[in-house]
Amino acid sequence: MPREVIRCFWARDPLDVVYHDREWGVPVRDDRRLFEFLLLEGAQAGLSWITILKKRDAYRRAFADFDARRVARFGAADTRRLMADAGIVRNRAKIEAAVANARAFLAVVDAHGSFARYVWDFVGGHALQGRRRSRRDVPAETELSRALSKDLKARGFRFVGPTICYAFMQAVGLVNDHTRDCFRYRAVVRLGQARRSARSARAIRRPRSASTRRPVAARAAAGQPK
Repeated sequence: MPREVIRCFWARDPLDVVYHDREWGVPVRDDRRLFEFLLLEGAQAGLSWITILKKRDAYRRAFADFDARRVARFGAADTRRLMADAGIVRNRAKIEAAVANARAFLAVVDAHGSFARYVWDFVGGHALQGRRRSRRDVPAETELSRALSKDLKARGFRFVGPTICYAFMQAVGLVNDHTRDCFRYRAVVRLGQARRSARSARAIRRPRSASTRRPVAARAAAGQPK
């Protein structure tokens, strides 16, 4: 008899299962994907994640394939279009927040070079391993998600409370919250370790020059890349 596959407690619906098995907790460092999850997690507020997963394709069409630069240019006509789109959550506050967040997202990119660089700095550049033994050990928010929430709000983001931020962190692999009995736990741990190993190998192959070891602010003042 084949062994039962053990998954995290929330992966029950077939769509949840596919998402859990292929995406949840996998480290994401691509800005478009990060914007996608930021938008979708904000849309989820007060709803179930499966509701958003079922609408994900509609969100992709409605929000320009999650291109933050295009979404940032949305105006009143786009808001009216989105409010009439039955494929997404037709909540004006969430729709307007998505556009505002696209603009704030681009401001972060301008300031930090990429949103990935900004958000991964909150965990020191590598995925945190939750090592949760059961669903009771998985928090709704953490000190780090509260810090991220506070900083995002200060930058003009909306629908980014600590709980939403923690769900975002879990989704994009800033933290690995697969429980230890889940069949994906070790695979996601390895993905995080592989990224760290690759970064270390690059550092060994390409020793930094004296100029690149200078602080970011000093390099910027000297007109050098950050």
